Amino acid sequence: MAETGFATYPSLKGRAVLVTGGASGIGAEIVAQFAAQGSRIAFLDFDAANGARVAAATGALFIPCDLRDIAALRHAVAEAAARLGPVEALVNNAARDDRHGLETVEPDYWDERMATNLRHMFFCAQAVAPGMRAAGAGSIVNMGSVSWMGAQGGMPAYTAAKSAVRGLTRGLARDLGPDGIRVNEVVPGWVFTERQEQLWATPEAVAKHMDRQCLKRKVMPPDIARMVLWLCADDSAMVTAQYFVVDGGGV
Repeated sequence: MAETGFATYPSLKGRAVLVTGGASGIGAEIVAQFAAQGSRIAFLDFDAANGARVAAATGALFIPCDLRDIAALRHAVAEAAARLGPVEALVNNAARDDRHGLETVEPDYWDERMATNLRHMFFCAQAVAPGMRAAGAGSIVNMGSVSWMGAQGGMPAYTAAKSAVRGLTRGLARDLGPDGIRVNEVVPGWVFTERQEQLWATPEAVAKHMDRQCLKRKVMPPDIARMVLWLCADDSAMVTAQYFVVDGGGV
């Protein structure tokens, strides 16, 4: 997972980090990268099998949790803080970009998509904020998406939720800034995780995408994780309320 030859951040060594959706894809890579930095890391996910594998590979603390259940989320965040110490960096990564048609969406599905892709970000931030306030510092990174920026169709509830991450990030940055807490957004392009390769990365789709992208290689999970590391390290100490697109120049 984690690669060598890239930056080491002394401020991340021993830092208590919480990642949501860490059992696979980008989240698993983020967990691995923090582990390589020597951080004390916990991650939340409802995928017990993959979560156990990532925990075994990285030494991270895996706490099974369905983030759509806010009571369970609050309990899991409290458990992470009890076992690692107050959370100093939160990475709100969990999401699912399931495709869905305009005509098929009913209210229950819309609400579930918001719960899966947006709502938990707020409640995780709410849960870690008291510990960060007490410490006078902290970093929260919310994961966005270029999908809505590129007017992508075929998943309107997902793009609506992901566009809202921008507003949530900037609002939290204003509210938490006086306490020394920074809040930023990382905006991945098309990242070629195993899920993406299996479901949507046909040769035709990849070729069309690469034609638009300035840098002619696939964006991979480590490309996203390295931006997250920088935003959680003290190297970015005066960076807040910002968004950082990591897409190879595709939008």
